[in-house]
Amino acid sequence: MDLTAANHRIPLSDGNSIPVIGLGTYSEPKQTSKGSCKTSVKMAIDVGYRHIDGAYIYRNEDEVGEAIREKIAEGRVKREDIFYCGKLWATHFEPERVRPYLEKTLKTLQLDYVDLYIIEMPMAFKPGDEFYPKDEYGNWLYHNSNLCATWEALEACKDAGLVKSLGVSNFNRRQLELILNKPGLKYKPVSNQVECHPYFTQRKLLEFCQQHDIVIVAYSPLGTSRNPLWVNVSIPPLLKDELLNSLGKKYNKTAAQVALRFNIQRRIVVIPKSFNPKRIKENFQIFDFSLTEEEMKSIEALNKDVRLVDLLLWSDHPEYPFHEEY
Repeated sequence: MDLTAANHRIPLSDGNSIPVIGLGTYSEPKQTSKGSCKTSVKMAIDVGYRHIDGAYIYRNEDEVGEAIREKIAEGRVKREDIFYCGKLWATHFEPERVRPYLEKTLKTLQLDYVDLYIIEMPMAFKPGDEFYPKDEYGNWLYHNSNLCATWEALEACKDAGLVKSLGVSNFNRRQLELILNKPGLKYKPVSNQVECHPYFTQRKLLEFCQQHDIVIVAYSPLGTSRNPLWVNVSIPPLLKDELLNSLGKKYNKTAAQVALRFNIQRRIVVIPKSFNPKRIKENFQIFDFSLTEEEMKSIEALNKDVRLVDLLLWSDHPEYPFHEEY
């Protein structure tokens, strides 16, 4: 494994490359104090992170952009050192809405381009500026997805220089094949961002993606918050796992560092979210040890094939991705 703290990019199929660890920036807007995202991104860049994962819908891209621009102004990094991933939300899948929504991200970040722009999930909602549209009875307002038409609009954004690479998130095999087999496909997805950790290893999806040169980016690589509104809390907390902790003792590392190392040794990109200075540092310290083949197998055996982030509130959507095996 040739990845180091100073050089940890892996290649993408379009000739670009992606840092194997990034800082996730999603946080509940109501529970996050103003400025904490900016402080965390600046600190992450100082620690050595070069990959920041965000989205317009997180409502903090202004802070992310400020942090990046301040670090560039300080001479700490150049724009090309930073890899920023933004996301197209479900209410903007209509082709004519794609570019204006991406431009909102660019305007908020005050950057000229994003490095990766991904379809956040395959399920379309009623087009409009309401992020979570519902009718008067509280029912979700869905919309028919035409993922191929959305993809063509994204390809035009890449041609216009607004984005370097294109990808998807929460897509299953069938939905990926829909794009891969699209007549006249110009740019194939370079990545699929999905939940992936030792309790949910995504073996079959990983195999399929690797066959098609698609990098898996793991969200919730350390498990996730225990919010029962959108998280399956029947699974025990990953970081209390006995095996991960005993391997942590062996290497003088935390269970979290072992879980992250497990994924990067599988050539999976990890984007742990933290606004905690100590954890931001710790999560990055995964380049000075490696797990043996035996240890990798024993961590793989922890797989429970159960999702934490199952998005069940939308399970009646015609494009809900998780009814299928992978």
